[in-house]
Amino acid sequence: MTWNPDYNPPTAQRTSKPLPRLASETTADNPWPVSLLSEKFYTAVERWPSVWVAGQITQINTRRQGSAYITLRDDQQDIAMEVNGFGRFAAAAAPFVQGDRVIIHGKPNVWMKRTSLSLRGDAIIAAGAGGSLKAMIDELRKKLKGEGLFDADRKKPLPEFPHCIGLICAPQARAEGDVITNVRLRWPVVGFKVTHVHVQGEQCPSDVVAAIRQLDADPDVDVIIVARGGGAFEDLIGFSDENVVRAAAAAHTPLISAIGHEDDWTLLDLVADLRASTPTDAAKKVVPDVHEQMQLIQVNLDRMRVRIDATVSNETRLIEGYANRPSLTQPLTMLEPHQRFLDDARTRMRIGLTRILDDASLTIEKAHASLTALSPQSTLDRGYAVVQCADGHVLDDADKVKTGDQLTMTLKHGIVVSEVKTVTKE
Repeated sequence: MTWNPDYNPPTAQRTSKPLPRLASETTADNPWPVSLLSEKFYTAVERWPSVWVAGQITQINTRRQGSAYITLRDDQQDIAMEVNGFGRFAAAAAPFVQGDRVIIHGKPNVWMKRTSLSLRGDAIIAAGAGGSLKAMIDELRKKLKGEGLFDADRKKPLPEFPHCIGLICAPQARAEGDVITNVRLRWPVVGFKVTHVHVQGEQCPSDVVAAIRQLDADPDVDVIIVARGGGAFEDLIGFSDENVVRAAAAAHTPLISAIGHEDDWTLLDLVADLRASTPTDAAKKVVPDVHEQMQLIQVNLDRMRVRIDATVSNETRLIEGYANRPSLTQPLTMLEPHQRFLDDARTRMRIGLTRILDDASLTIEKAHASLTALSPQSTLDRGYAVVQCADGHVLDDADKVKTGDQLTMTLKHGIVVSEVKTVTKE
C-alpha cells in the first residue's frame, strides 16, 4: 500500500479544511486521522530493505497450518521483536522450538490495523545450537533423566483435601493472587503459607531451593505449589537449574509446578509430582470444588435414603408377611397336623388291637374246640363210660381185676358203683 496525495478521509471524518500533506503542517485544529498516520508508517516501512537477523526464539506458534508467529530475542540485551510468515516460511519454522537460535531473512512490515511493526519472514535457518541455553538444558535433562528423577513411579499423589498449601512465588505477583483466589473459591477452608522468592535472574535458583526445603520441612504444609506467570524462555531458566530440580526431587511433600503458560516448559515441570499449565490451573488441581463435593455428598445422601427406604420397605413387607401367616393369626392350625396324626394313630391302634383280639379269640375258640373234642367228657357224651378200680386207676385190661372187685363207672350222667361177677378174658 502506498500513500495517495489525493487521499480524503471518510465523510464522517472530513473537515472544512484540506488535510496537511506533511506531518510538520499538522496542527491541533487540523490533525491527521489515525488511519492516515498508520498508512504513512506503512509507506515508509515499505521502503526499508530486506534483512538477515539473528536471535533466540522465546515463543513460537505454528499450530495454525500455513502460518508461523515467532518472538525473537536478542542474544545479549533484553530486546525482542515479532516475526511472522506464511507458506514456505511457516513450514520451515515448524521444527523449531523455544530456546533455539535461528537466523531469519525477512522484510519489515506494518500491520495497519494496529500500527504494529514486525518482520515478515521468508526464510529461517538454525544458527547452531552448540552454545544455546536450550542445548545446555537438554544436556542437563538427559543427565537427570538417566538418574531416574523424572520417572513416573517417583511421583507422589496429591492429598485429596489439603489443609495447608505452601506457595512459592514472586512478591506481589499476579500468580499469587490467581492461586489463592481460585483455591479459596473452590475450597474456602484451606490455609496458605506463602514464601516470596526471585522468579528470574541469578538469585532465582537459590531462593527457590531454600523455599522448597523450608516448606517441605514444615509439618503443616500438605502440598507445595511453585508458581510464576508467563515469560520469555530465558526468564524461566532459573526453574531448570539443577539444584532446583534436585531439591524438588528430594522433597517429601507433593509438589506442583505452575510455571508460565501452557506452551512454556522447565525441568521443574518434569520432576514435579504434577505439572499445571498455569497458576490458575494449579489452583483447580490442588483442591476439589466445594460445590462439586456438596453435590457429590447430596447424591450419596439421596442414594443412602433410597437404599434405607428400600430396606425398611422390604423388612416391613417381610414382617407383614410373618404377621399374616396362619400360624400367627390362627395358631391352633399349627396343631391340626399333629392332631390328625394322633387321631390316625389312635384309629390304626384300635383297628390293630381289634384284629389281634379277633385273632386270639379265634385261636382260643379253635383250641377250645380241639380240647372239647379230645376231652373224656366228649367220649362219655357218645355213650362210653370210664371204669376205675378201687384205687382210682382207669381200668383198661380185664387181667387187672378179679371177681368180687368193686368198680366205679363214670357215665355221661352220673356214676355207677358195681361189683365184678365174672371176668372174661379174650
